Amino acid sequence: MKPEAMLREVRVEEAIGSVLAHDLTQILPGQFKGRLFTKGHVVRQEDIPALLNIGKEHIYVLDLQPGWLHEDEAAQRMAKAVAGANLSLTNPHEGKINVKAAIHGLAKIDKAAVDAINAIDQIVLATIKTNTVVKPGQSLSGTRVIPLIVEQSKVQQVEALASGSSPVLEVKPFRPLRVGLITTGSEVFKGRIQDKFGPVVIEKVAALGSEVIEQRLAPDESDTIVREIRYFLEEQKADLILVTGGMSVDPDDRTPGAIKQAGARIVSYGTPMLPGSMLLIGYLGEVPIMGLPGCVMHDPYTSFDVLLPRICAGETIVREDITEMGYGGLYGC
Repeated sequence: MKPEAMLREVRVEEAIGSVLAHDLTQILPGQFKGRLFTKGHVVRQEDIPALLNIGKEHIYVLDLQPGWLHEDEAAQRMAKAVAGANLSLTNPHEGKINVKAAIHGLAKIDKAAVDAINAIDQIVLATIKTNTVVKPGQSLSGTRVIPLIVEQSKVQQVEALASGSSPVLEVKPFRPLRVGLITTGSEVFKGRIQDKFGPVVIEKVAALGSEVIEQRLAPDESDTIVREIRYFLEEQKADLILVTGGMSVDPDDRTPGAIKQAGARIVSYGTPMLPGSMLLIGYLGEVPIMGLPGCVMHDPYTSFDVLLPRICAGETIVREDITEMGYGGLYGC
């Protein structure tokens, strides 16, 4: 049976006692947009003026046949199929369901799966970008079908694509890390200027549920910087070490060399993102260490803001992660 054969069109004046096949929306510019009548509502005599006021002189009555799904059920099944850990689903609204974060964490979106799902005709799965920091109640995706009724087989295709080993959508929780902060620069160490780096970094770390356990100052001397790195690694047992300043190519900028001298395995010195191209990331065993360029002090979003949430979510950064930062990585400068 063709879909149009399952929808019977009737004039609103003749619809008293009929059941609405879908939500009907009212839009009052600048005041209200929402459901005036919901799917399943039984039309009453007193509803006729309101229906006419929103331009509905005819409505659909649905006679659903086997093998077909109403838009609400289709959206529910698709949302359940793609949703992984730490997510919740809204109720259907105008044929759409949102998948929302249940916790503060890092959104992980399987782009290849999303693309494959959206390649199915009449299927919609709109998402935010992967590795976005989300808070409880924030939407990761909205899902719906285009027509009022859709073949069940199309929704089954979505369910099959979403049945892989990893979920299409999930939120990874942030781990509370103990962070060691080393601020380099002889001008700060000798008290000639006030440190502006520490407060910014401390705030960014705290926003992800972690804590800077101590901030230590070091002059532009490689041996001293190495000693402070070892202090946080061996004595404080820090989960992450951040070294600020001294990341450019000037003769007095010793941070990159000191991080290497401390024994770090360098993943990348430099990122294809602006601002934040001079950032360094490496590992001392399993402990990540980052050299932060000066832009972190004054630019609201840098390469540090891209990588820090992933580290707090327990991910290990590899060279491919850095390479991918270039596409869409021009934020300023």
